Amino acid sequence: MFQNQGQGGAYPTIANSMEYRKIKDQDKVEDLSGGDVEDLRGKTHSAIGKDVAMLSGISSHKSQWKLKSIVTLALTILTSSQAILIVWSKRAGRYEYSVTTANFLVETLKCALSLAALTRIWLTEGVTEDNRLSTTLDEVIVYPIPAALYLIKNLLQYYIFAYVDAPGYQILKNLNIISTGVLYRIILKKRLSEIQWAAFILLCAGCTTAQLNTNSDQVLQTPVQGWLMAIVMALLSGFAGVYTEAIIKKRPQRNINVQNFWLYVFGMAFNAVAILVQDFDEVVNKGFFHGYSFIIVLMIINHALSGIAVSMVMKYADNIVKVYATSVAMLLTAVVSVFLFRFHLSLAFFLGSIVVSVSVYLHTLGKGQK
Repeated sequence: MFQNQGQGGAYPTIANSMEYRKIKDQDKVEDLSGGDVEDLRGKTHSAIGKDVAMLSGISSHKSQWKLKSIVTLALTILTSSQAILIVWSKRAGRYEYSVTTANFLVETLKCALSLAALTRIWLTEGVTEDNRLSTTLDEVIVYPIPAALYLIKNLLQYYIFAYVDAPGYQILKNLNIISTGVLYRIILKKRLSEIQWAAFILLCAGCTTAQLNTNSDQVLQTPVQGWLMAIVMALLSGFAGVYTEAIIKKRPQRNINVQNFWLYVFGMAFNAVAILVQDFDEVVNKGFFHGYSFIIVLMIINHALSGIAVSMVMKYADNIVKVYATSVAMLLTAVVSVFLFRFHLSLAFFLGSIVVSVSVYLHTLGKGQK
C-alpha cells in the first residue's frame, strides 16, 4: 500500500516537472521569436531607410544634372546668338535704330529683373540688413566706375562689327580672359599659375590663327582697327569685371541682387547721358523706339539674360560649364553665320577655334594649381 502510494505520488511530481519545463521552453521560444521579430523589423526599417536615401540621392543627382544641362544650354544659346543678333539688326550695313537707347533698355531690364528677384526674397525671408535697398553714400559711390566702363565697352561692341564678322567677334572676345587674368594679378594680387600663362599664349595664337586670311594678300581678315577695338573692349571688360568683383567681395554679406541693382541704376543713368549726347536729336525727331524690330527686341532680351545666365552658372554649375558653353558658342556662331551671312568657314578658323577652346580649358584648369 505504502509502496503503491509512493509510486502514485511520484507520477504527478514528474508530470508537473515536465509540464514546467515545457512551459519554460515555450516561453524561451516566444522570447526568441519576439526578439527575431524586433530584429527583423529593425533590419527592415534600416533597409528601407537606405533605399529611401539612395532614391533621394539619385533623384537629387538627376535634378542637379537637369539644372546644369538647362543652364549650359541657355548660356550656349545666349552667347552664340549675341553677336548674330547684333549683326542681324543692321540694315544695309548700318543701324537704323539708336544703339544708346538699346543699351539703356538692356540696363533697365537688368535692373527690373534684379528688383523682381529681391521682391521674391523679401516676400519669403523678409527685409534684412543684407537685402535692403537703402544704403549709404560710401557703399554706392564705387558703382559709377564699373558702370561707366561697361557703357563704353557695350557701345564699342556695336561699332566693332564694321570691321569684324560675328564668328570673328566671338573669337576676339576671348581676349578679355587675358586682360582679366593680368588685372587680377595687378589689382587683386592673385598669382597666376604657369598653366594659366601658357593658356594666355595659346589664346593669342588661336585668335590669330582663326583670323588668318588664306584667300587674299591681306594676312588677317580683321583690320588693325578691329583688333584695336577688340583689345580696348577686352581691357574695359576685364577691368570692369575685376573692379566689380572687388566691390562685391568687400561686402560679402550683401545680397548680390542689391549690388547688381545699384550697378544697373548707374548704368541706366550713364546710358541716359549717352542718349542726350549722341542721339538726342534723332530720339526727339524720330522717337525713342524708331527703327526697332522684333530682332532688336530679342537682342535686348538676350543681352539682359546673358549676365543672369553667367551668374546662374556660377551658382548652380561650375566654371567648366562656362568653358564648354563658350567653346560650343564659337563654333555654333560660325555654323549659323554660314547660312545667315554666307560666312566662309575656313580651315584656319576651325583650327583657331579649337586652339582657343583648349586655351580656355587650360586657363580654368590652372585656377586650381596656383
